[in-house]
Amino acid sequence: MVQIMLIKYEFLKIIRKKSTLIIMAVSLVLTAFLFGLPVVQYQTYNQDGVIKGREGIAYDKEQCAAVTLTEDVVTETILGVQKLFDNPDHVGYDGNEKFLIGDAYWNEIAPRENMLNMIAKTYDSPNESSGYNKLPDLDMTDGAKFYEARKSKIEKLLDTPSRELSEKQKAYWSRMAGKVHTPLQYGYYKGWEIIISSFELFMFAVLAVCIALAPVFSGEYQSGTDAVILSGRYGKTKLIKAKIMASYLFGLLAFTLHIAVAFGLPLAAFGTDGWKLPVQAANTVIPYPFTFLQTALVNTGIIYLILFAMMSLTLLLSSVMKSPYPVLVVLVPVLFIPVFLTPDGTAGAYNLALFLLPYRAAMPEIGKYISYQFGGVVMDAFSVKAILYAMITVVMLPFAGMGFRRHQVA
Repeated sequence: MVQIMLIKYEFLKIIRKKSTLIIMAVSLVLTAFLFGLPVVQYQTYNQDGVIKGREGIAYDKEQCAAVTLTEDVVTETILGVQKLFDNPDHVGYDGNEKFLIGDAYWNEIAPRENMLNMIAKTYDSPNESSGYNKLPDLDMTDGAKFYEARKSKIEKLLDTPSRELSEKQKAYWSRMAGKVHTPLQYGYYKGWEIIISSFELFMFAVLAVCIALAPVFSGEYQSGTDAVILSGRYGKTKLIKAKIMASYLFGLLAFTLHIAVAFGLPLAAFGTDGWKLPVQAANTVIPYPFTFLQTALVNTGIIYLILFAMMSLTLLLSSVMKSPYPVLVVLVPVLFIPVFLTPDGTAGAYNLALFLLPYRAAMPEIGKYISYQFGGVVMDAFSVKAILYAMITVVMLPFAGMGFRRHQVA
């Protein structure tokens, strides 16, 4: 009972600070702005010109039909595009490539251009990136052989020398890619695409939580109440646990509110359509056998683990520093220096370490075949991130309590 009362007291102590309320309010507004921006800026086109905002979203949703990409459907689709290109009246040329114009484009291509581009890219070599205008070049004598082309492209990607994958890593990714259920389903997934491509923006929310928690221990030193607390009955035992548990309760609730805002805005605007579609609808060579919802949930789990690790680092720094400000001097570079560092591949110690730093670790990177090998064991990036940040949390928290307990009162 005493422990619960102490947790409640410390929790209220955090949320009643004017600085906490200001920081959380600014952070929530920033999150709403960043995740609402794609909605406000959204635009699409038809023959009459630009369609913006909600009207454009509604138009695109209406145009995008759900399709099961069987071999027969893909074959029929490609043959249909080839037939359009056979008519010279439908074809334009810019000196580099041919493309469809007029009603042939707006009526036959525009409503399903994303799907056609996705199909075309499946036939590309690893260093190519084609659009629907590649489809006329495909030999359709024996049909599309779409899933054979997908498998072949994945094998070529894995064999690319620059990836420097071992045979065990190649076998790992081949097995995972083989678990993807086929035939693939295609449909509208814009809301989920925005969420999955924007996870690194949550670093601002992580920083806001850490700023609010920076004074948990150091604030006691700064105000001179550390002497009273540490000499009290529960000062070196239950109160330390209460401070840590209250901090995590605050961080969990505050960050979940940010998640709700960030997910809510795109899904409210674009709808939840596509939650059960495979992520291969965006890129057929993505190896993870996940739906868009599963991908979002898995990476949400990762971002929570990053949050918990950064909170444990914050509490540790707070327990050994006499002011909250030096805590932030350390935290800000840890969170945001990776913004200015660019990987030059997916292999090598530099790149593999960079992918694990907080800002980069927040990104799903689901199409890059990033893996880590420890002896004969191969692990994908999701698994390594989860283990790493869970370990950081578990290791640092005891030291945070120890730092405050061993503090020498002036």
